[in-house]
Amino acid sequence: MGIGTTEEHQALADSARGLATRTTEHAALAGQGILGLHLPEEGGGQGYGLLELCVALEALGERRVPGPYLPTVLTSAALTWPGPAHPTALPEPEAAHPAGAAVVAGPGVGRSSAVGASLIAGLADGSMTAAVAFPAEGGDPGRVLALGSPEADLFLVAVDGRGWAVLDRADVVAEPADGVDPDRPLCSVTARTVPADRILGEVPVRELAAVLLGADACGVAAWAVRTAAEYAKVREQFGRPIGQFQGVKHRVAAALVTLEQARAAVWDAARALDAVPGGGPGGEIRAEDATGGGLGDKARAEDVTEGGLGGEARLAVAVAGVLGTEAAVRCAADAIQVLGGIGYTFEHDAHRYYRRALSDRMLAGDPGPWAEEVAGLAVAGVRRTMEPDLPEEAAAVRDAIRAEAGSLRAEEPLARLGRFAREGWIMPYLPRPWGRDASPLEQVIIHQEFRDLKRPNLGIAAWAVPSIVRYGTREQQERFLPRTFTGEIVWCQLFSEPGAGSDLAGLATKATRVEGGWSLTGQKIWTSLAQFAHWGICLARTSPEKAKHNGITYFLVDMASPGVTVRPLKEINGDEVFNEVFLDDVFVPDDLVVGAVDEGWRVARDTLSHERVALGDSWGPGSQHTDMAELIATLPPLRQSQREQAGRLWAEGQAISALGLRVTLSKLSGADAATASSVRKLLGMRHAQAISEFCWSLAPASRRWNRMILATRAFTIGGGTTEVQLNIIAERALGLPRDP
Repeated sequence: MGIGTTEEHQALADSARGLATRTTEHAALAGQGILGLHLPEEGGGQGYGLLELCVALEALGERRVPGPYLPTVLTSAALTWPGPAHPTALPEPEAAHPAGAAVVAGPGVGRSSAVGASLIAGLADGSMTAAVAFPAEGGDPGRVLALGSPEADLFLVAVDGRGWAVLDRADVVAEPADGVDPDRPLCSVTARTVPADRILGEVPVRELAAVLLGADACGVAAWAVRTAAEYAKVREQFGRPIGQFQGVKHRVAAALVTLEQARAAVWDAARALDAVPGGGPGGEIRAEDATGGGLGDKARAEDVTEGGLGGEARLAVAVAGVLGTEAAVRCAADAIQVLGGIGYTFEHDAHRYYRRALSDRMLAGDPGPWAEEVAGLAVAGVRRTMEPDLPEEAAAVRDAIRAEAGSLRAEEPLARLGRFAREGWIMPYLPRPWGRDASPLEQVIIHQEFRDLKRPNLGIAAWAVPSIVRYGTREQQERFLPRTFTGEIVWCQLFSEPGAGSDLAGLATKATRVEGGWSLTGQKIWTSLAQFAHWGICLARTSPEKAKHNGITYFLVDMASPGVTVRPLKEINGDEVFNEVFLDDVFVPDDLVVGAVDEGWRVARDTLSHERVALGDSWGPGSQHTDMAELIATLPPLRQSQREQAGRLWAEGQAISALGLRVTLSKLSGADAATASSVRKLLGMRHAQAISEFCWSLAPASRRWNRMILATRAFTIGGGTTEVQLNIIAERALGLPRDP
């Protein structure tokens, strides 16, 4: 999945990629409308938004297209930013910036002015190019580094007290500057004059740059991941492809995870910028929530809006600043590592992509300050809303579901629970009568309208029920499902064994044919809540002579049966959630076999991999980035390193939430989101551990965080270890060879 999630975005990316394969000429990009994707049609553009521009920039980044297209589209985006121009309202600065530049009076420039319209049209049709000067920390304030050629027609520069200005070449002194990327010219810029009719005002150039450079970086990272994976498939060492070695496989899979996280962050930031109405606030914050807490100085609500960006948009952009360009550096470095010696040669393109990645990160700004900004906004109470934009037909669907929700809300709790079960509201995506045959769109709306109704959490039954619906008999469904939905039956999962954890098909529990059914003998382990369960879904080997994944049958086991022994296991935090379960000649009648005998692996895969539209408000169990922000708000000021770490963790958590929204949108459109789902699960489990570790380091005497740092240690083991998840991502998403 690229930055774009729709078929139209995929077509746009394919078109841009194909064009870049044929030519990299600036005029060709303009001729195909790429330079004007985000510009209004009346200005010669295509009338889309920054998200569409990012989709195209990612595709161009994959081809490492040279030339001035990125500073050109960044400048035109600044010229058309919807915020108000301020030059006539701002007082004259005592000294214009850059140092020594004279300010000439005149009206401000913008899309509504004749000058602005002319500049926008020239940038869109390719007749003009631009360079963008990024003020550096320290150094000579009048001499700044700019992305673009010293021969550019326009220069976007910062002016003290006046925001940003677009200057002609005659207004500046521009000289070539050395950079790490030979395909991307840089120059140093000193302004001589700053005509007031070229002043834009407070435009969020820094934020726009972070998002557009992040999109370019995603393209660089995509090339790096693909190149490393393809090489790992064919390069042989020690008699087999290096992609079979777990160290290589995990490195490439981890790079894909990093890329998908960056794509989600840049995608969400572009959406947030596109949603800014007239440059006004993009998010709301209450004054009583806007306290800096452990970040030191207090943050005020009125400070959350800057440069025409509200808090929510600023937060989304800052998250992209943390994750976007950094991903390219990491992925490109990993590609060189996988390629080995050939990757370090000048002849191979790998070093050029690494150079481009470094250039993107340098220009977008160090991720550290971005992370501090993320932390400050988060602790001040700013939150990024993650809700899908629904089609027009959703209104009628919502009206009907809202009426049903209102009726249920009026019921007494027990009566409401009964209706939940009878009317299919608990798992609405299931077929009737067990669900409501709800489409992905209906599932989203049900989730939104039922938030306060607190439907029961089925636990392990949420995995078992869909398999019983799909493979079970009508008698099994009628016997078990209604009472499961009302909570009368609690389930456990008898899958893992001491010798068959992640390698589940290696199970040794035997099922021997006896009169009227089967006798099960074996040991299961890590069985959650088995001591409370009434029934268990169980895998046992019925034909040991058959191949590993064959000869396994799926049973429903009464946990009160003679021969079932449950022994709780005390975990590192003192809880007893996991159990050992011993099966000693446990009789299971034929009518409790789900699916066909010897074909239980098919049913088990359905249980383990069953997915539906990702509807939850959260991405996983345990501690989350929002819990971290609540803790920090109660603490004394943090050190800078702690603030940066907090911001990075928040950025990761918000990107995981964005990944969840992308999965939902993909499923709404009928697309396959398996890779994003796997990435989200892996990131979520690791992230919960990282949050717990960080929060415990801040509050080691807290009972809650003492408990969470221990409890979350299991997250990267249960349900498939991190290592197995990386293998799955590498093999299924990237096509790396399986171990023999």
